[in-house]
Amino acid sequence: MKNSIRCLIGSVLVCFITVTFATNYAVGPDKQYKKLQDVVSLLKPGDTVFVDGNTTYTGGVLFSNAGAEASPIVIKGIRINGKRPVISGGTNTVHFSSDWPYTNGADNYLFEGFEITGGATRGIFHQAGNLYIRDVAVHGCPQHGILGADQGSGSCVMEYVEVYNCGAGDSRHQIYMATDEVNRPGSLFRMQHCYIHDATGGNNVKSRAERNEIYYNWIEGAYYHELELIGPDPGGAPDTWTPRLKREDSDIVGNVLMKRRTAAGNDTNFSVTRIGGDATGESHGRYRFVNNTIICGTGSVFRMFDSLESVEMHNNVFYRTGGSVNIMRTIDASWVGGTAVIAGTNNWVYQGASNIPAPWTGTVTGTNPGFTNLAQNDLRPATGSPLINTGAGSVQSAPGYDFPKPLFPPQFRPPIHSAGSAPIARQIIQTIDIGAFEFETTPILNMPSSETVPGMLRLRPDPRSAAVNITYTLACRTPVAVTIFGIDGRRIRTVYSGEQNSGSHTLMWDGFDYTGCGVSAGIYLCALKTEKTVLCRAFIKSR
Repeated sequence: MKNSIRCLIGSVLVCFITVTFATNYAVGPDKQYKKLQDVVSLLKPGDTVFVDGNTTYTGGVLFSNAGAEASPIVIKGIRINGKRPVISGGTNTVHFSSDWPYTNGADNYLFEGFEITGGATRGIFHQAGNLYIRDVAVHGCPQHGILGADQGSGSCVMEYVEVYNCGAGDSRHQIYMATDEVNRPGSLFRMQHCYIHDATGGNNVKSRAERNEIYYNWIEGAYYHELELIGPDPGGAPDTWTPRLKREDSDIVGNVLMKRRTAAGNDTNFSVTRIGGDATGESHGRYRFVNNTIICGTGSVFRMFDSLESVEMHNNVFYRTGGSVNIMRTIDASWVGGTAVIAGTNNWVYQGASNIPAPWTGTVTGTNPGFTNLAQNDLRPATGSPLINTGAGSVQSAPGYDFPKPLFPPQFRPPIHSAGSAPIARQIIQTIDIGAFEFETTPILNMPSSETVPGMLRLRPDPRSAAVNITYTLACRTPVAVTIFGIDGRRIRTVYSGEQNSGSHTLMWDGFDYTGCGVSAGIYLCALKTEKTVLCRAFIKSR
């Protein structure tokens, strides 16, 4: 609701108050509005459009009306008979557009629950600010699957998104993102819980954004690189843009990156990642790879190219079936400070790997990382895996090159060979494991829930202090882990981990997190995990 008040001051004070309510629109074959094009011109901040699933709609949808940061416009597909609505065809199947000077246009949108296919040039074209793409599948686009414009693009978040069978040649990609550093400074590209696979050309994810946050994704089967993270294109940037206007940084945490030949004929000879530049735009940036599981091809893992400032790698797995691994190619790199700046701790590397960076410490080598079943894409550590409890519990950048706002420890793990539908909490029982997954002795919950069995798990917060008493009963001797989570699934602290006898047990959480800092008042979750069950209960911490 928006209020605008105009007052006329004279002998009498008169106020005119205009109240605007958000509107819900329904789109479907039996609705007043038959296609999205019928409602795009009507949209205002706070409006929601519900689109019936199990129906195919004509592409070429152009959104240009603005939402508001506090009241975004929501475009929501509704599954019918389990099927999303499909939007098909058009030069751009769906386009979020802002025109010069980019102060208005299709900013502040949530777009969720759709299948996008057949865009001749782009499946989704992002040329706006604060676009949130959620629960969307993009496929069968012969050029770009999702493209962010060099000019006019602000922040974009992608979550639970699947992209496949898109891209062509060496310049059309499944995801190709950019942000406008002149008109929308400080923007970022965040991709999390996504599944990007089976490209028909190009890179799986290429980004020129000012900041990239690549968290908890499964990315495999690019023709070129699984990730290419570089700087703005001088030929496409705004006229007032200058090299080194911004430093482009990338945080890559908790992903599976797999260089594997697929039915599309993808090439395993290319590097898994290319960072720094591609001969058209240099980042001069800082890169950080933490707790990723990387399955390599015959090319290098890290291809340093053009100008970059620093790179750090911690708690990653580097493995290739039946062959050695080339960790790093630096011949094409140009370091900002004149010399390479590299840091790394506790990475697992295939024995005999070449070009392991000399500054790395705590490197673990072997011939078998102990995955549960690589052939079936289950990369979780199995019993006895050398990855279990061998990660670094804290990680540091190279001195003088601190990474801004780093993510650690990873709060979630990636979906296994699929697009996620809910965040899957990473439950660190003792020391964090190396790689994208923790060792799991029992099935893990998608998120800690409030479901519990009465009498089995009881919590009694102390109103006089930050302490919480935790009481539970075990039917037999069993391994137990008791963990406190935030309401958003963040692991706060493991209170206890070990075997316990049958009977009643009481623990006390003192209100501190795993770093020794007190946490604020609010709603928290306590999870009790045994060999056969996971119970969870919410509680309110008042101090």
